[in-house]
Amino acid sequence: MIESGESLADMLLHAWHILPVALAFAMPVAVLGGLLLYWLRRGSLASTLTVLVLIPVAATLTGVLGVSGFMFNPTLTTILLVCLLVALVTVPAAVVLGRAIARRSVWEREARERERAAEKSRRELVAWISHDLRSPLSGIRAMAEALADGVVAEPDEAAAYAQRINAEAERLSVMVDDLFELSRITAGALRLQLTAVPLRDVVSDALAAQTPVAERKRVRVHSSAQAWPVVAGSDPELARVVRNLVSNAIRHTPPDGTVAVEIGVDGRDALLAVDDGCGGIPEEEIGRLFDVAYRGTQARTPEPAGGTAGGGLGLAIAKGLVEAHRGRIGVRNHGDGCRFEVRLPLAAT
Repeated sequence: MIESGESLADMLLHAWHILPVALAFAMPVAVLGGLLLYWLRRGSLASTLTVLVLIPVAATLTGVLGVSGFMFNPTLTTILLVCLLVALVTVPAAVVLGRAIARRSVWEREARERERAAEKSRRELVAWISHDLRSPLSGIRAMAEALADGVVAEPDEAAAYAQRINAEAERLSVMVDDLFELSRITAGALRLQLTAVPLRDVVSDALAAQTPVAERKRVRVHSSAQAWPVVAGSDPELARVVRNLVSNAIRHTPPDGTVAVEIGVDGRDALLAVDDGCGGIPEEEIGRLFDVAYRGTQARTPEPAGGTAGGGLGLAIAKGLVEAHRGRIGVRNHGDGCRFEVRLPLAAT
């Protein structure tokens, strides 16, 4: 037992003597590895984890070689083989793990950005719609109080007040309908019953509904067709897309201007194009035209009763409905205005 105790003490004393040597060889490797990690701090996560795995393996190997005096024997060879095996196992694992973590990090970052963008859009929508709802409500309240207090006594004036109240109520109804439709789209609750829908009927009905608005503003609206395709869609939702696009075009076209609606076939898609005379859209704003409540201006003064101003939801609703039909919608400057293009899948023959 005494001999065993002395042997153990000798081993501990020997280890204590070789520890500084091992540290002297391993420390530079660790420092170089730290510098390499700092240099790779903006690189890929897989590279960082690979270097992080290799640093202790390389430091261990260097320390063992330094202590052994680079004298290869069976024990040193075994240690080197073990280190090599560890590296062969851990390096591929580090690469796979690094790529998996990187993909998850990118997905989480994109998810956070989408959530922040959605929250910002919701705040803007609430602020803008609150303002737009307050304006017609204030007008209705003021005119109702005037009628109730007898301020307006003449029948003609009372009839005019009643017409204005009705117009403001219609504006409120349109805004509420838009909010309901947008909530269905954003919540994924929109379920379409797809049938074969002739675009001729959809466009004709939409243009007929917008004709009075265009006439009040002295805007000419005409349509032309290279072909009258039949698409796979839902008639009410497609009609709303056309109405929203034509209404937007009329709203931004000056008096005596022209709104043109073109229908045709492009490959396997039906093409619907709406041209207006808005004077063009700044390039920095084109990407935001389909954002919720975006109107292209900071001015929030609504149009007079009977105007065509909306809550800034028409284009966002049109985009959601088009995408629900597995179609695409885009906008670009064209001539003296801009062109909105909708592509929808053709109905199966």
